[in-house]
Amino acid sequence: MSGKRSIFEEVGAEPAKTRATPPKGGMIDAGKRGARRGIRLWLMLLFVLVLVMIAVGGLTRLTDSGLSITEWRPVTGALPPMDAASWQSEFDKYRAIPEYQLQNRGMSLSEFQFIYWWEWGHRQLGRVIGLVWALGFVGFLAARQIPRGWTGRLFLLGVLGGAQGAIGWWMVSSGLDGDRIDVASYRLATHLGLAFVILGLIAWFTFALGREEREMMQARRSREVGLTRAVTVLAGLAFVQILIGALVAGNDAGRNYTDWPLMAGAFIPPTPFEIEPLWRNFFENDGLVQFIHRMAGYLLMVFGIYVWFRSRRSPNARTRFRFNAVLAMLGLQMGLGIVTVLYGAPWHVAIVHQFGAVVLWVLILRARFAAQFPIFQSVRGTAR
Repeated sequence: MSGKRSIFEEVGAEPAKTRATPPKGGMIDAGKRGARRGIRLWLMLLFVLVLVMIAVGGLTRLTDSGLSITEWRPVTGALPPMDAASWQSEFDKYRAIPEYQLQNRGMSLSEFQFIYWWEWGHRQLGRVIGLVWALGFVGFLAARQIPRGWTGRLFLLGVLGGAQGAIGWWMVSSGLDGDRIDVASYRLATHLGLAFVILGLIAWFTFALGREEREMMQARRSREVGLTRAVTVLAGLAFVQILIGALVAGNDAGRNYTDWPLMAGAFIPPTPFEIEPLWRNFFENDGLVQFIHRMAGYLLMVFGIYVWFRSRRSPNARTRFRFNAVLAMLGLQMGLGIVTVLYGAPWHVAIVHQFGAVVLWVLILRARFAAQFPIFQSVRGTAR
């Protein structure tokens, strides 16, 4: 005998325990989700590698090692010199360029080997990053595990990585002839700027893959438009400041004018426009370049405080916290910049300042992501 039915139970209805359970996440996420978690881990690995690449590149520049390898051999250059004759051949090529003749004349072979290994390691790390990207992209593509709409974005990272290698050689080649003992500062800025673009894209993609498409679409409807625009401007100012910082590095401008807040006892450094033609001063005059870097830093700090005040009106606690982190890093980065100037930019201080720029860049992007795709909260303020 069957059990008793409730008088309110619909005749013919199947028991609740046998009803089909809808796919978690709804119809939007029931489509081609792909290996979101696996791709996100792969991107995190790429992020760490690019971060290390930026640090190694900075140390390569600070040790004056960037011109030690005078040829661009993307494949055969992966092998370093293996015997005394090969080392002597590489050293002879280096002794033919202006940096050796005008700055390092008399350098020993062992001293050359020190700077050679820095540049070789920098290039080798670039090859490793390219290999990690290729293996991951081809692997996920072959397994058909890339989520819908993400193939082009992930392929773009590889294209930009390849372009970065070519720009790196374009930068190095500027210091191999003529009377220049360093690479052209504007080429260095291009090289570093693209590295930050790549790092920013990886970070943004990682943020996006950490949440389901359904949740992202819902969050976008609640985006804080005014705050998103403000932090977008802040990101633009930070990127310009990074480029100017590369010009400072390219001219060794951080090792001159080591007083603060003045420069050589004055607000504006002496002879800011001594180079002809006039426009070259904005790229090659160490005093003017450092002055612009300082003024841009002040502007960035002031605008960052304004954006932080705007973020106080956000109803989302996590968004407010992320803007708190941006403001804190802005203050720390400015302090690091002042210390770098006062101590004449020693390599261990300068590399910390460069790393601070990376942290600030990522924190700004994270804050922008939070403003554009806010995390929903309950009345009690807990995320849901």
